[in-house]
Amino acid sequence: MTSVKHRAKPAPRASPVARAVGGATLEQALQKAVHLLRGEQIEAAEAALQALLARWPEQPDALHFLGVLRFTQNRHDEGIALVQRSLALVPGNGGAWNNLGNILLTAKRVDEAQHAYEQSVQAGVGRPESADPLNNLSVLHRKQGRPAEAEAASRAALALRPESGDLWFNLSLALISQGKVEEGLLANSRAVAHTPRHLQGRNQVIRTLLALGHRDMAAQLYRDWLAEEPDNPVAQHQLAACLGDNAPERASDAYVEEVFDSFAASFDIKLEQLQDRAPQLVAEAVQRALGAPRGALQVADLGCGTGLCGPLLRPYAQRLVGCDLSAGMLRQAKPRQVYDALHKAELVYYMDTQPQAFDLMVSADTLCYFGELQAALGAAMRALRPGGWLVFTVEALPEDDTAPHRLQPNGRYAHHQRYLSSALHAAGLRVHGIEPVALRMEAGKPVAGWLVSAHKS
Repeated sequence: MTSVKHRAKPAPRASPVARAVGGATLEQALQKAVHLLRGEQIEAAEAALQALLARWPEQPDALHFLGVLRFTQNRHDEGIALVQRSLALVPGNGGAWNNLGNILLTAKRVDEAQHAYEQSVQAGVGRPESADPLNNLSVLHRKQGRPAEAEAASRAALALRPESGDLWFNLSLALISQGKVEEGLLANSRAVAHTPRHLQGRNQVIRTLLALGHRDMAAQLYRDWLAEEPDNPVAQHQLAACLGDNAPERASDAYVEEVFDSFAASFDIKLEQLQDRAPQLVAEAVQRALGAPRGALQVADLGCGTGLCGPLLRPYAQRLVGCDLSAGMLRQAKPRQVYDALHKAELVYYMDTQPQAFDLMVSADTLCYFGELQAALGAAMRALRPGGWLVFTVEALPEDDTAPHRLQPNGRYAHHQRYLSSALHAAGLRVHGIEPVALRMEAGKPVAGWLVSAHKS
């Protein structure tokens, strides 16, 4: 899904007199606000847009971009209403229709999102800018299990923007999902030729091949990638995951940073599509362990990502902090305004700098990037206060698997229940529960996991 576009357009409704009010023209005020929004200076952008609307009420571009800003704050209903007000004034604004589609899709109003994308295509018919909504329609159709329509939308977009690697990657996915593997690989090669460092698209194509059982093809594509970029941490890690041998003890910091920075902007949408339950599962385990929230605890969200756990943990916290390796994720977490502090740090290092600092620490689907857990659990033991709690989720190895943990083709580690129990005991933590759970859906199937709770006695 393409990201929300922050693009200002001239406002034909502003008169020369009105445009001179306050010493700044409308164009200047709008450009400043959009610059702040693009720079993710959300508070400053909000103030600038509200000041602009106070001076020029119902200015359509300001309404549009304030709606985009509300989207970044996860205030989806407000964002939708603002962009719709803008479109009532300028119904031919294709960029606003595309952004409205993105917000509607996040709000799970799929049919309305499709209509908005179609309106965007019509508004820019035959022009390069309509490639964006066509690309979004391609992604939407593929997620709906309509790969032929996804292919048609991708081809229409490529007719307008033939040198876009993003469009070629999406065509490749639409073709492979129909079983047209050779055509899909040709489209993938075109995508790589245009944007060789497009990490998300390149990796998604290979993982789609893996999901369909084409492991040898996937491994060869990772080898080709490493031939071009021998030090690429994503290709290194994913090739090890694909082959299943010589697996590292944990994913490298470089791998985690690159992967999560690359899709931070679309992370929440992706998890919604996968029906991710990890934050809610963690919150339920915290409630069972601690009872009713009293706002009195020192709480850490380890690998906080975009902050999905934050609102669920806030009622328990006198102070709530988050840490994550991905700067992109932290930028998404900040507008939630639920954390007292956000730290860019690797979680074991962070815990080791916080001796006996926390009453509660949680980690939702972050320790699945560790195989060996001794270092992380030992650091957790040191960072907890006496009586403090640790709650986390990981993916589950089947009972009949003899390995303590295993790097899977998806790049994440799965752990055996026996290993979790022994590792927690070795760290000095008392196990409260290791519960089997379904973490999310992938390829139409639930992902088996463990919901773990332990405390420092």
